[in-house]
Amino acid sequence: MCNPAHTDAAKRRRAQAIYDEAIAAYERWDIDDAVDGLTNAVTLQPNNAAYHLRSAQVLSRAGNFDRALRSLANYLRLEPESEVASRIEQLFASGMDTVGVYLTDKMTAAQMPIDMIGASIQMWVEFRIALGEEALRIPKPGAWAAALDYTVRKVNLRDIPLEKLAAFYSVSAETLRKHHRTLVAKLDVMPCDYRYFTGNQNPLDKLVEAAELLEKLETRFSRE
Repeated sequence: MCNPAHTDAAKRRRAQAIYDEAIAAYERWDIDDAVDGLTNAVTLQPNNAAYHLRSAQVLSRAGNFDRALRSLANYLRLEPESEVASRIEQLFASGMDTVGVYLTDKMTAAQMPIDMIGASIQMWVEFRIALGEEALRIPKPGAWAAALDYTVRKVNLRDIPLEKLAAFYSVSAETLRKHHRTLVAKLDVMPCDYRYFTGNQNPLDKLVEAAELLEKLETRFSRE
């Protein structure tokens, strides 16, 4: 006769092994394998809040926001008193948060295309999901709004002097630079990133033929 305790322990070990493999896949951008792995881990251990949170991050990167939000809802069900609960709950709100509103107003005032404004809002949603249980301080919405605007412009090869955009948003250049670097690192943003590039023809479509061009874009993207 099977010992239930031994069975549960075996399931936990199996789930953890699958989870570890999925995270490794996520970090090397094997997103389909990561999604499948996290789905299996959650099936084995449906009450593990961390699995649901990580699933949301992976699904967000895969562009499946409906499933990502369901995973976040499951996380909140299991961890209602989490320190980041209120931040996650904002993702379910019908309207935008203070950063989204400020960002939309300023980019509209700058006569930026609507699709680039949309890409910036998408980046903000993905960033807040990608943070997981990390804290997010927003003492001044304009600082994050400026960083989102700046990053999406750079992705779309619409470079603007950092100091000029900082002045437009009434924030310091150093704060803008710091938040920009955080966005790039957390979301693993690259030049002409398909998630946020809004042009008709992405230069990365010809990556094999344009290896030299990509190197130049990397240098340009990193320049502040």
